[in-house]
Amino acid sequence: MRVIAGEYRGRTLKSPPSLDVRPTADRLRETLFNVLAPRIVDARCLDLCAGTGAIGIEALSRGASFVTFVERSRKMCALVEENLDLCRVEEERSEVVMSDAADFLRRAHRKSAAGKEGGIWDVVFYDPPYASDYLPVLGEFRVGEDATSLLKPDGVLIVEHHHKKPLPESLGDVRRWRVIKQGDAALSFYQAA
Repeated sequence: MRVIAGEYRGRTLKSPPSLDVRPTADRLRETLFNVLAPRIVDARCLDLCAGTGAIGIEALSRGASFVTFVERSRKMCALVEENLDLCRVEEERSEVVMSDAADFLRRAHRKSAAGKEGGIWDVVFYDPPYASDYLPVLGEFRVGEDATSLLKPDGVLIVEHHHKKPLPESLGDVRRWRVIKQGDAALSFYQAA
C-alpha cells in the first residue's frame, strides 16, 4: 500500500499482520479521492474501521485539516500510529481512538448535542468487515426532527461494502446519491438532503 497523491505521495504504508483486515485497494482509493477531490482540502474527516489508516492518511496527504481514526483493535490502532509516524504527520492533525464504531458515534452525538466542538465531520469513510451488520452504525447518521447530524450540511458519508450487500437508499434525511462498483467492492455515497 502506498499514498497515491499529495504531500505524502509515494510513501509506503505498513500492511496489517493478518488477513483479517482488508485494506481498501489502491485503485479503489484513487477512484474515491477523484470523486471527493473538491471536498477534501481543509475538511474534517472521520475514518471509521480505519484498519491501516490508509484512507485517512490519503485525506491528510491531499489537504484535509484533521482526521479522526477509529478502530476497535489495539493492534490496528498501533499500526495506524506507525503509518502516521512513517508519513511524519503532525500530531495536531490527527487522533487515533480505540473504540467500536457505533459506540464512538453515540458518544459523538452526545458531544454534538451538548454543543461541544468536535462532533461534526465534512467527510466520513466507513469500511467495516463485509460480513458486519452495517445498520447499527449507519443508523447513527440518520437525521430526523429530533436528531443532531454528525455530518456538516454539505458533508458526505462513504460506505465501502461488498457489491452484493444491500444498503438503504436513505438514512432519514441522509440519501444515497452515488454508487461506484469496482471488482467485489462498492462505494456508496450519502449526503444530507
